[in-house]
Amino acid sequence: MPAHQSAHHWVSWDDYHRAIESLVKIVHRSGWQFDQALCLARGGLRPGDVFSRLFKVPLAILSTSSYRGAAGTRRGELDISSGITSTAGPLAGRILLIDDLVDSGVTLQRVQEHLRMHFPDVTEVRSAVIWYKACSVMRPDYFVEYLPENPWIHQPFEIYDDMSAERL
Repeated sequence: MPAHQSAHHWVSWDDYHRAIESLVKIVHRSGWQFDQALCLARGGLRPGDVFSRLFKVPLAILSTSSYRGAAGTRRGELDISSGITSTAGPLAGRILLIDDLVDSGVTLQRVQEHLRMHFPDVTEVRSAVIWYKACSVMRPDYFVEYLPENPWIHQPFEIYDDMSAERL
């Protein structure tokens, strides 16, 4: 399938890994220093892991979910986990919020509000995503690719969405 169609954006594993590394370079070149990486699960897990390793900062994980049904393609109400998982203690200082993409922008917006309300020791939050869609209500601080036509992004790990362990 072609890599780009107006309604679809297909991403191979190689493209996905290169995009994560490109995002790392963009943040690094900005010169901004952060104390912790906070990834949004599930889409931000892989990029968050890479950021944590390369920048030598603790990785925190916050689970969020809004896509359900139809193999994860139908958007519903946003759920934000009540807790953050981290071995570095409570979130504090400068936080880089990492996800794979910003679609509507509601998740990034609501998570930043959640952090302001529940983590008073957080002094600054910036966001980093691979893909930034034009339909988003907010612009991430760092992104690799702006998508003016708002395509559905087909990421390589989605092959597991309609599969079970028995089918491997």
